[in-house]
Amino acid sequence: RWLQGPIVSGSLVKGEVGQNITVPCFYPVKGTQDITSMCWGRDSCPASKCYRPIIWTDGWKVTQRYSSRYILKGNLLMGDVSLTIVNAEEADSGIYCCRVEISGWFNDRTRTQN
Repeated sequence: RWLQGPIVSGSLVKGEVGQNITVPCFYPVKGTQDITSMCWGRDSCPASKCYRPIIWTDGWKVTQRYSSRYILKGNLLMGDVSLTIVNAEEADSGIYCCRVEISGWFNDRTRTQN
């Protein structure tokens, strides 16, 4: 059975139930001074932080996660904070927010939708 996954920048992310799904998110890193904290949350991005956060990083490493099914496999130090959902379930369909903290403010980098 196919899972109707999130939409990222207008592109529907599709995957099969039981498989891994990656939701892309990147931010520009030219040097170590650009590495910054971020979070992934469920539902639309609120005014700040993440709503229903599922994973957090300090820019260098994952510091907290809601479930071991959520992993960041990309190179965090290069700005690849794409979310991989392991063993996808139908309940994983929906809106995801990738929030990157830039210059002291949380700015939307990616919004995803059902």
